[in-house]
Amino acid sequence: MFGAPEALSFPRGRALARPLLSLTLVFLAADLLGGVTAPAAAQSDSQIVAARAWPAPDYTRITLESQEQLKYSVLTLKDPERLAVDLEDIEVTPALTALPEKIGANDPYIKGMRIGRPKPGIVRLVFDLKSEIKPQVFTLAPIGDYGHRLVIDVYPLEPPDPLLVFLDKLQAQGEDGAAGAATESAPQVPSVRSVPRRPDTARLIIVVLDPGHGGEDPGALGRRGTHEKNVTLAIAHKLKARIDKEPNMRAVLTRDGDYYLPLQMRVEKAQRVRADLFVSIHADAFIRPHARGASVFALSEKGATSAAASWLANRENAADLIGGVNLQGKDRYLKMTLADLSLTAQINDSLKAGRAVLAELGGINALHKSDVEQAGFAVLKAPDIPSILVETAFISNPDEELRLRSPAYQNKVAEAIFNGIKRYFAKNPPLARDRVALLK
Repeated sequence: MFGAPEALSFPRGRALARPLLSLTLVFLAADLLGGVTAPAAAQSDSQIVAARAWPAPDYTRITLESQEQLKYSVLTLKDPERLAVDLEDIEVTPALTALPEKIGANDPYIKGMRIGRPKPGIVRLVFDLKSEIKPQVFTLAPIGDYGHRLVIDVYPLEPPDPLLVFLDKLQAQGEDGAAGAATESAPQVPSVRSVPRRPDTARLIIVVLDPGHGGEDPGALGRRGTHEKNVTLAIAHKLKARIDKEPNMRAVLTRDGDYYLPLQMRVEKAQRVRADLFVSIHADAFIRPHARGASVFALSEKGATSAAASWLANRENAADLIGGVNLQGKDRYLKMTLADLSLTAQINDSLKAGRAVLAELGGINALHKSDVEQAGFAVLKAPDIPSILVETAFISNPDEELRLRSPAYQNKVAEAIFNGIKRYFAKNPPLARDRVALLK
């Protein structure tokens, strides 16, 4: 039954788009705060056809997918901490009533969720929180297989610092002295031209691994139902384990589970941990199943090196549209400082790393292109970090999809990328750190 609601007043939210589906779902009730029952709502036009929860270390995302535009209002409440979202003129469908069960006890930011009807025509979602938050609630227009989406992002008031998280893990692994490296909780990333630096072959090398896609964005889909997001995460975990075995190397994952991380946040993480190399891992796709082979890409300032590279960059850059990014909330992320930095040195180093990795991948699979290609990939735009994007194989090719599903082949891919990374650093030792002295 619906409980008696809290007396709240909300500003009106915005609504977008128009109906895509027509579904008939059974009305269910849910308990909110007490035992007072409100009358059932009349049949309405808008229905929630899917509700998903994506917990992550950085934030928790709740997604409500509807066949029509949603009108919503938002308010945060204190003592205890709660987030309330009012939805206007919708039915309480089985998809919506199943949402509280999808919020697990290990969710980093949400304790639980309740659904109620404070008055006719309004359905209220109340999220009980574990700490003070900074929410973002926004709508996404239909794209791909998705209808209209209302996204509720629950960010902590103080976001976790990737550098401190990394150093804590080093300390937990028994790396004496690692904790002392955190002299600044959020060190600024200096210009590559600001401080003269020298090669340092002894210090710890940090490689950031970026499993492409995730969460709301499944990436490419193979004919056997293989999701790119799962393949990239599996390879990234295997590659991280291999890198971490090296005494002078450690890997950091941009995401370590099935959730979406905006492209700019991936770049920001690499900058915050002062990465020496950024490797974004993907599985290619094409409209024809015969396309095959591995490819490696670097950034280009002057346009793509081929029409195919341009097409791929546009497709990968569109991940934010599918995964879902609040275009009104760009101030959450650090501003990219490309205007006053030359990317020439970054691109040159990226090409060197890319060639080394491509040569190793050629030993386990055919190469789709024998040279490192270039295009305007958003995820490769850290001006101070050599960055490459690896398309491990074509998930749209039935034979290569079978390989990508195999843990044994995933290990081969991880080993090849690792050997390429080692070859690159053997010829291009990292520069001495000028502000943060990580463990040597």
